[in-house]
Amino acid sequence: MKRFLLGLATLAGLFLASSQAWSADRLLNASYDVGRELFAEVNKAFIAEHPGVSIDQSHAGSSAQARAIAEGLSADVVTFNQVIDVNFLVKKGLVSADWQKNFPDNASPFYSLPSFLVRAGNPKHIKDWNDLVRDDVQVIFPNPKTSGNARYTYLAATAYAKEAFKGDDAKVKEFVTKLFNNVPIFDTGGRAATTTFVQREIGDVLITFESETRGIRKEYGEDKFEQVTPSVSLLAEFPVAIVDKVAEEHGTRDLAKTYLDFLYTPQGQEILAENGNRVRDPAVAAKYKDQFPDVRLLTVNDVFGGWDKVQAEHFAAGGLLDQTYGSR
Repeated sequence: MKRFLLGLATLAGLFLASSQAWSADRLLNASYDVGRELFAEVNKAFIAEHPGVSIDQSHAGSSAQARAIAEGLSADVVTFNQVIDVNFLVKKGLVSADWQKNFPDNASPFYSLPSFLVRAGNPKHIKDWNDLVRDDVQVIFPNPKTSGNARYTYLAATAYAKEAFKGDDAKVKEFVTKLFNNVPIFDTGGRAATTTFVQREIGDVLITFESETRGIRKEYGEDKFEQVTPSVSLLAEFPVAIVDKVAEEHGTRDLAKTYLDFLYTPQGQEILAENGNRVRDPAVAAKYKDQFPDVRLLTVNDVFGGWDKVQAEHFAAGGLLDQTYGSR
């Protein structure tokens, strides 16, 4: 219910934003689907330090947000969950090509990974990716055509299969196809997938960002769900950028830079960690270390040769994702 009400508040804020003139003390942050609670806290803390400033939020699947901005959504900043969505805006002339140099850590102030959430007692004994292709397991994750969250799931499963089958492409494709065939419904974004699993009680396991699995347990009760960390997963970076064209039109560049810089401050990093994200600040990361299970994290660069190659081979029209998605 809390998450539903927060979604309504976001829509109300966007309606208000669309009815008012822009000024140098207002920002619109277009963010990924399951970041509502996180940025509600970030914005509250930021505004407390910058009286008179207002921050509006827009949340949807990361790729859907990128397309919305290209079609006219006037976001001053983006806080996405995959690099290719920012690069999409670069190609549209909305974000500068050197955006990753504008902030530390390649403009990724925090990170996460695809993790599993199962029901109390883990009745299907799900421990790793290979359990997800069993005939008796239903898997819930959103549509990778619209959700960056789901694209990480797709890539993490593919990375696992590449190792398990020693690079045998046919077996990798068969594994990922079986996983997709075990998904009864593809929601458009991560929060809708959470609703399907938690409230509609469909599926045996939800795959989503680790931060979301932690948030669900916190909100609905740790006695109702269990988090399962697979043996290997994929580093999910959360890139941030100023939408240069919009910020210049609104006169908000300085505020946009200050806002995104706040995510790197100890206070910002603390909020990120409290909301289940893994952070860059060594002191904050050490403080929360015991709350995050050890996991071997692979990277898009190491496994797939970088985001440009992933886009061309997997996510372009007719690519490997289309072949897998279309086979279900």
